[in-house]
Amino acid sequence: MQDDPEGPGLRRGFLALLMRELRLSVRHGGDTLAALLFFVLVIALFPLAIGPEPKMLARIAPGIIWVAALLAALLPLDRLFGADFEDGSLDHLLLSGLPVSLLVAAKALAHWLVTGLPLCLAAVPLAVMLRLPDAALPALLGGLLPGTVLLSLLGTTGAAIVLGARRAAALLPLIVLPLATPVLIFGAAAADAVTTGGSARPHLLLLSALLAAALPLCPVAASAALRQAAG
Repeated sequence: MQDDPEGPGLRRGFLALLMRELRLSVRHGGDTLAALLFFVLVIALFPLAIGPEPKMLARIAPGIIWVAALLAALLPLDRLFGADFEDGSLDHLLLSGLPVSLLVAAKALAHWLVTGLPLCLAAVPLAVMLRLPDAALPALLGGLLPGTVLLSLLGTTGAAIVLGARRAAALLPLIVLPLATPVLIFGAAAADAVTTGGSARPHLLLLSALLAAALPLCPVAASAALRQAAG
């Protein structure tokens, strides 16, 4: 059986797109820093608002962390395609001959590497600050890893849908937040189940199933939206 001759070319093209996105993210590092600071500040405000009672904080810690992660992941999305659309780079990328879904996948992966992964790492000390039991930390992180990938895929799709629209920055959360609601529910429930003596496995499996569905569907939907915006 012969290897597909286009395979190595697609891999090189994907890596080139990914490296381009990472270089742009480093150049605009303030976006990543702003998302992280927003994440930390939102979580730090909750003990000030509801009091430092350990049992209360431990009970609501998974929900606090997940809501903050969802909102922080939204912050850099308006630049995901917007900057390329404004300077004409998006047209060149669409005419490069590479599948548009490959461009979408590179954008989503870059968003996760520079936003989602740092949020996962920052969530652990913040969860300790909120008095989340040590036994629930693996479930929290086990939900955040696939959950933040899902948020990146959904956010990339939303950013493509609103591209070129008036008040796109206001429309983007209205599209992404309802789609991300199941991610929030199952992710918070996984850690909460451990704190109440249950098992996180069913919730993590549901998150994995959502991710398995989003991996092929989100790039296809975003590709169609990009062609429409560029056309």
